[in-house]
Amino acid sequence: MSASFDLLYSETEEELRSAVRALLTDRCPPAAILARVEGGRAHDPELWQTLAAGIGATGLLVPEKLGGQGASHREAAVVLEELGRAVAPVPYLTSGVLATEVLLGCDPACAEVTTLLREVAAGRQVCVPAVPLTLAPGAPLPAPVRDTGGGLLSGSVGFVADAVVADVLLVLADTGLYAVPVAEVSLTPLVPLDLTRPLADVRLDGAAGTRLADPATARAAVAGALLAGAGLLASEQVGIAEWCLTETVAHVRTRHQFNRPIGSFQALKHRLARLWLDVASARAAARAAADALATGTADAPLTIAVAQAYCSGVAVRAAEECVQLHGGIGMTWEHPAHLYLKRAKADSAALGSAGHHRGLVADFAELPAP
Repeated sequence: MSASFDLLYSETEEELRSAVRALLTDRCPPAAILARVEGGRAHDPELWQTLAAGIGATGLLVPEKLGGQGASHREAAVVLEELGRAVAPVPYLTSGVLATEVLLGCDPACAEVTTLLREVAAGRQVCVPAVPLTLAPGAPLPAPVRDTGGGLLSGSVGFVADAVVADVLLVLADTGLYAVPVAEVSLTPLVPLDLTRPLADVRLDGAAGTRLADPATARAAVAGALLAGAGLLASEQVGIAEWCLTETVAHVRTRHQFNRPIGSFQALKHRLARLWLDVASARAAARAAADALATGTADAPLTIAVAQAYCSGVAVRAAEECVQLHGGIGMTWEHPAHLYLKRAKADSAALGSAGHHRGLVADFAELPAP
């Protein structure tokens, strides 16, 4: 690659990390998440309001003149890293990143766009793009919903993440992008693998929406949001892997067999050393993707594809090792390891599989396909 990346965290980013981690440690311990998903209430609205209004995380990507923080993708990546480390049940990826990126890709002179951006930045509304969570950057966009006349929309979209906790959906229609209140649509909740990120099928039968952009602008905005979302999802995957590695090392230091810590066994040392190298490499790849997005480098699509192709597998491997090396307790519902494994597996399919991103790497680097 011709571009050079700043992979180090700035002082501001470390301060943001400390604030988010302190909040999540206090308000989002594993036991609380387990209790919420057991009760079928994954979303934590009080935590979301503190994260949005108290810390200002939902406005990081929004310019100050529109009520946001005027920060960059590097700061948003730090937030996602901490949310992944806590498997926090909040719609930050969908509302704070994807929806925000879609709105920023629309005409900034449009009053409806700026009003909605201000609401999202302040955390007063949860806005979610009505696209399948598995939709990948570089893949063809799905057939748009039909505008039957007068801004009344009909059609369906499957596997929409966080739709059940949203206030507004951003719907891609054949006549452009529309903001549709959730009250106008029919939602069918699905049973997701990751219980902390709910999925639903969305059905529109003459739903009334507010037009935000023309078809060409809308499709470009959605494509840009998918690219940014995939790049920042790598940071969430790093957070997952880091928690799994840290907890596993702590466990093997205290768990004894044959009157010695199991972490002293050479085979386990090798497995954990390999995992540490994987997590360190994944962090570098994720930081490069965030920096590429922040600086707008021409190599950003390639850097993001590399990050997703690598970080996806590392998060899954770290979660699998966490479950296995915890032994019997790691297989139980009471231990949070399964939450991390499920989030890692779900993230590996979100915004494109590792195989899809490896194909993009081959295309961008002009390598022959296998």
